[in-house]
Amino acid sequence: MARKSAFSLKAKESNLIVVEDFNFETPNTKKFISVLKALGLENKKSLIVLGDSNKNVYLSSRNLKASSVVTNSELSTYAILNANNLVLLEGSLEGIEENLSK
Repeated sequence: MARKSAFSLKAKESNLIVVEDFNFETPNTKKFISVLKALGLENKKSLIVLGDSNKNVYLSSRNLKASSVVTNSELSTYAILNANNLVLLEGSLEGIEENLSK
């Protein structure tokens, strides 16, 4: 119930973004930063939620203090509320819906 409320709060504040899945062939922080810039989230505290584990996207983001990357199975209510912006990749939606229906 708390996680549903956290999602509702982010949506109400217009801080919830759903984007198409993306991947990098190799870890590349510059490419990750360009994705954040395109979303208007550069230097903003953001949480990116992946559908499945994606090592290259995770490794590309780990040097950035303002953003973090988790899979839908690792997503917590605290992480949602702690981030200013929540970015959901399309691949994560099914897992999130499944977790919320439990």
